[in-house]
Amino acid sequence: MAKLAVTDLELAGKKVLMRVDFNVPIKGGVIGNDNRIVAALPTIKYVLEHNGRAILFSHLGRIKTEDDKKELSLAPVAKHLGELLGKDVTFIPETRGAELEAAVNALEDGQILMVENTRFEDVKDGEYVKLESGNDPELGKYWASLGDDIFINDAFGTAHRAHASNVGIASNVDQAAAGFLMEKEIKYLGETVANPKRPFVAIIGGAKVSDKIEVIKALLNKADKVIVGGGMAYTFDAAKGNKIGNSLFEADKVELAKQLMAEAGDKLVLPVDAVAADAFNNDAKTVIVDSAAGIPDGYMGLDIGPKSIALFQEVLSDAKTVVWNGPMGVFEMPNFAKGTLAIGNELVKVTENGGATIVGGGDSTAAVQALGVADKLSHISTGGGASLEYLEGKPLPGIESLTNK
Repeated sequence: MAKLAVTDLELAGKKVLMRVDFNVPIKGGVIGNDNRIVAALPTIKYVLEHNGRAILFSHLGRIKTEDDKKELSLAPVAKHLGELLGKDVTFIPETRGAELEAAVNALEDGQILMVENTRFEDVKDGEYVKLESGNDPELGKYWASLGDDIFINDAFGTAHRAHASNVGIASNVDQAAAGFLMEKEIKYLGETVANPKRPFVAIIGGAKVSDKIEVIKALLNKADKVIVGGGMAYTFDAAKGNKIGNSLFEADKVELAKQLMAEAGDKLVLPVDAVAADAFNNDAKTVIVDSAAGIPDGYMGLDIGPKSIALFQEVLSDAKTVVWNGPMGVFEMPNFAKGTLAIGNELVKVTENGGATIVGGGDSTAAVQALGVADKLSHISTGGGASLEYLEGKPLPGIESLTNK
């Protein structure tokens, strides 16, 4: 069922409640990466340009004690947002009360206000009460009362969680709509993956099979090929009986890996070689070894090797839909980033050939940004856990709570 979109709303003169995802890295009041703020700008600008009065809600980090609040105020984020917009953003250092209500009521058309970190509501008088993250019904109703029965959710990164600031507000307004970012996530992660142009190839990387087992199972049912790389590949190697040296692997998932390989057959594509090092260090001594020959004792696999890169490129050569989540190696170290970077370059070719390319997960996103190719791909997802759950086919509360068209 199609969901109501921001372009379906009459915004002029209305107090418009907006859930954004400004959960950005911040230290000492300095923002480390503003990608999530920039991603929300199109929806915010649309509301302001259509004479809406924007009231922004976001969380930042996890709040479990009063001390957490000292480092996790949204004040620096509000300041940075103002600089990006080129206009004043009123910041209210409260999550409820007279000061907030007065500021909301004083807003004029085309003005913008940001509420303090919604997760400040999770701690009251030193007690961890989880009013925001527990979707307290009274809190959701209160926040909804601040607006004019219009809510826009543009925070896909929290769509897999039912919180007071997304589901709680949406449940208490007449119109709950998707912002442009949320719309794009629904289109690519939902619709494109549900009805992909084929061949459809999924690439799953990262450290642990246990983190992504459900998405691997789901994608094996949907995709023509599922490529597995990263640390989790060594659990599959161990399941084959290959020597893996000191490589990361999950002993309790070896039987599961055997089962997956038996069920998937040639649909599952695993690395055939590895770049192994004698220490977890960028300057460690390295060797390239075939997976079947095994990784020698004292060495650990930290990236896929050149034969694996060539194999994966061949699988991707005629792909029309590609989903990528997770790196092929220890991407943070330049000497073990080649596999991940090669995948990023290959996805550009897929896109140029008319395919749909969707990237999710922090490391994969960092890789395509480092390559400078993010804008040459179809879609970069802003959700980590949310994108994985959506790919699994799970209903996401933040999307389910939006109004149907």
